[in-house]
Amino acid sequence: MTRLLIVYHSRTDGTRQMAQAAAEGAEGEVSTLLQTADETSPEDVLAADGYLFCAPENLAALSGAMKEFFDRCYYPVLGRIEGRPYAQLVCAGSDGENAARQTARIAKGWRLREVQPPLIVCTKAQTPEEILATKTIGEADLDRCREIGTALGAGLAMGVF
Repeated sequence: MTRLLIVYHSRTDGTRQMAQAAAEGAEGEVSTLLQTADETSPEDVLAADGYLFCAPENLAALSGAMKEFFDRCYYPVLGRIEGRPYAQLVCAGSDGENAARQTARIAKGWRLREVQPPLIVCTKAQTPEEILATKTIGEADLDRCREIGTALGAGLAMGVF
């Protein structure tokens, strides 16, 4: 059975909500494994047919936990997942572009194929209190995440990717 691996990190719950919504969209299409960056192993990456990477942007960069996931899994799977499709979701306070660029560079090193432009959800959190607060992602943005999950899952199931 075709498998989509959704890997996420979330300290303030925004990225988790986005990843969960994408998983809901994909579940009707393919076998979906949703798990945190900390619990994802190189074996999980190798067992998947496609990927959705979901990360917050922290201090204008990819979150440390997502970077650690990529660091830990990069070499064990290098040369073994080339050509597989991926997409990404970014939860950001104001921009998100740099986190998306960092993920894209790592995926390029793995020779993955981007099948959807990054979806960046901006929470507009600017003060320390807003940045550290638990996030609530709006239904319209969650619908966009579900659509990406559905499209990625359907593309994998049909063999389009």
